[in-house]
Amino acid sequence: MKIKDILKICDGTLICGDEDAIINDFSKDTRTIKEGDLYVGIKGENYDGNIFYLEALNKGATACILDNESVITTKDKNIILVKDSVEALHKLAEYKREQHNVKVIAVTGSVGKTTTKELIYNMLKDNYKVLKTDKNYNGQIGLPLTVLKLNDEEILLVEMGMNEKGGIDKLSKIVKPDIAVITNIGTSHIGNLGSREEIMNAKLEIINHMHKDGILIINNDNDLLNKKKNSLNHKIITYGINNKSDYNAYDIKLEENKTTYKLNDEYYEINISGLSTVYNSLVSIIIGDLFDIKDKKEKIKNIEIENNRLEIKNINNIKIIDDTYNASYESIVNAIDMLKIIGKKRKIIVLGDVLELGTYSKQIHEEIGLYLRDIDILITIGKESIYINNKANTKEKYHFYNLEDAYNKLKEIIKEEDTILFKASHSMNFKELVSKLENSIN
Repeated sequence: MKIKDILKICDGTLICGDEDAIINDFSKDTRTIKEGDLYVGIKGENYDGNIFYLEALNKGATACILDNESVITTKDKNIILVKDSVEALHKLAEYKREQHNVKVIAVTGSVGKTTTKELIYNMLKDNYKVLKTDKNYNGQIGLPLTVLKLNDEEILLVEMGMNEKGGIDKLSKIVKPDIAVITNIGTSHIGNLGSREEIMNAKLEIINHMHKDGILIINNDNDLLNKKKNSLNHKIITYGINNKSDYNAYDIKLEENKTTYKLNDEYYEINISGLSTVYNSLVSIIIGDLFDIKDKKEKIKNIEIENNRLEIKNINNIKIIDDTYNASYESIVNAIDMLKIIGKKRKIIVLGDVLELGTYSKQIHEEIGLYLRDIDILITIGKESIYINNKANTKEKYHFYNLEDAYNKLKEIIKEEDTILFKASHSMNFKELVSKLENSIN
């Protein structure tokens, strides 16, 4: 794009510079800015990205989009002033998507979005040119930045996250999906939205801007989606284990490093353990059929999952399950089930607070505690996880309010052949706890 195109699309004002200058890419991070990029200054909760615009320019950025005029101190660079940088980013991304004849697959849900997206990518990448959401950059900034990287791809594969009503509607307006996937409706962000029904309504915003002949893929075992499906107007494809669906998995076997099941009398294997793996991989098989992929079994067999997502590490005869990326009731239950499968001797679980639950926090933490059976040792950390501890029926249990005290207890009790699961919301910084323990036993 030229700067004059950007000015028109996002209703910006060129404070100074050359409107014929050409932009190669877009970035909000001065640490990764490249020559020819346009830097977008974004105000966050704890910082104002506008103040770093000179650093971006000094590192080779061609221009900057800013929404804080007071920080501008130079008049010899290309600087665009807008009312709201995030809104400008959305307008640019929507324009970019409209210029490309690309099939769009969008994935949302309370849990499983990233793994499902990666399984879909594995299914398609050898047959099509695919641009996908990097890591879990699935929000109001990450998704439009992904769309702005569109070049000559045939498929755009995006993940959509939200923490409030209207969030997914904005993302759907940008990408206008051809295929939408809802993995499940759980309790994540229930504190913001008030009920699971409202969470479902927020997730269903994914179809607000979907093409009229688009396809919605839903988990038919999810109670709310199962009830809702008949009132939706789009073509729907269902998948599940328990309820009769278009794609049903059965004869499921869960092992330490793989999951196997049958679908339509054919045997499938994937190198990740857990029932959630079955659901996520069924979505990729559906996508494989829609895009005429022949070797679907091989495509799903091996997948690399991101760090801190049910990552199994064996260190000096101690097994660590690192699932510290984030947490919800549903993902904790899945992780506990996995611990029970692969833990051969003592099973230890270290749990922290699940956040964004609002007035439901005590209830949901207690429900997690009630689910903890056949676990040898429980360690909980934080203000809210005390409710897990109070309800848990484990052989031993301890509660701490900081990572250091919990680490000291872990060092005291761990033995060879223990299996330890770590799980908490991302901001609890359990990644540091896992790293510290790994270094001490290595």
